[in-house]
Amino acid sequence: MARLTVHVQPRARRTEGAGMHGDAVKIRLAAPPVDGAANEELVRFVAERLNVPRAAVRIAAGTGSRRKVVEVDGIGVDALRAALLEGART
Repeated sequence: MARLTVHVQPRARRTEGAGMHGDAVKIRLAAPPVDGAANEELVRFVAERLNVPRAAVRIAAGTGSRRKVVEVDGIGVDALRAALLEGART
């Protein structure tokens, strides 16, 4: 299981990896931070990028914050970071 800190930016034009924000991977989310929509979009994005089921992706900490800890079963932290940063424009 991999654990990675991410910094999310809700209400972005599109959902994408956006480089680093301090020690966290920055992810822009097209969804607004209302009724859990941004969290759901984050889980969808991570699962899609890693080609794993959504059930394998969890937000372990920070559900109400921009800074979150994401856990993914069956993958290493380096592979997780690389997948989220793939094609990132800073």
